[in-house]
Amino acid sequence: MRREQSTTVPRPRDTARSATAVAHPNIALIKYWGKRDERLILPWTDSLSMTLDVFPTTTRVRLDPDAAHDAVTLNGEPATGEAGRRITAFLELVRELSGLSQRAVVDTRNTVPTGAGLASSASGFAALAVAAAAAYGIDLDATALSRLARRGSGSASRSLFGGFAVWHAGPEGATDAEADLGSYAEPVPTADIDPALVIAVVNAGPKAVSSREAMRRTVDTSPLYRPWAASSKDDLVDMRAALGRGDLAAVGEIAERNALGMHATMLAARPAVRYLSSATVTVLDRVLQLRRDAVPAYATMDAGPNVKVLCHRADAERVADAVRDAVPDGTVLVAGPGRGAHLLDEGGR
Repeated sequence: MRREQSTTVPRPRDTARSATAVAHPNIALIKYWGKRDERLILPWTDSLSMTLDVFPTTTRVRLDPDAAHDAVTLNGEPATGEAGRRITAFLELVRELSGLSQRAVVDTRNTVPTGAGLASSASGFAALAVAAAAAYGIDLDATALSRLARRGSGSASRSLFGGFAVWHAGPEGATDAEADLGSYAEPVPTADIDPALVIAVVNAGPKAVSSREAMRRTVDTSPLYRPWAASSKDDLVDMRAALGRGDLAAVGEIAERNALGMHATMLAARPAVRYLSSATVTVLDRVLQLRRDAVPAYATMDAGPNVKVLCHRADAERVADAVRDAVPDGTVLVAGPGRGAHLLDEGGR
């Protein structure tokens, strides 16, 4: 039995010039780390993730024919600096696709800590892509919408879909147009598994080194990066096979080795990028102890100190209790697979 996974795709509406969308973050089990093209946001490797049912981002886009500039607020405050620039640049892409020139008023609300390695950009740009495409009246299928979201944040391409999704890196050595068409996300069929991710937020603050800077430094200077990228291709093949047969323990083993390998590439960068804190290591040690106690639990980490622990849903509270005991000052919550990005109607449904 396979789980059906889909995304809600906006359709053009001649009279509608505003739209609201919700998207959730995803956590990569096979990591995306490193771009071969920063303008088109094309990765060196394929990646695979699970979209969560926590930390939604809600974004409203309204066209303003009288405005000379886009107006963007993030969590009730004007979006300035890099955040504002990225959103405005993304809106320019949408205007180019739509043939419309109107500026937009954007209000986006994140419930995930921003910049802490918890995929806030994934949910943010997935919600923005769905809302902006609808507001500007663009008719896109799920694949094209995923390509569009990728231009805001690579991992946003995966948050278009619920459950598990794979983001294809696309062909290397192709023209820009061919590479762009070949890099998109799509759902991954799975057998009946009932996974949970126990999320240990040991530090919700912004990172000292942004993911973009850390990726550049790792790709350019780490002697471990190319071997990890090559092994990641094998990890993806193994992961898809494990999901297809419903082997959650194998999924967890592959995810943990892939994440630890990614962090090893950063530690070998020059200068090193070190996201792991003492609290991170404490959680990792506790995950090892859980396995010694016959609880299948496996860690993964993105670009930050926070740890996510993959386990069976039936074991999630036991895993969460163990992690809380290890880091009593942290925040621990349990997430399951969530739905893909989708529009809300005027009543918020």
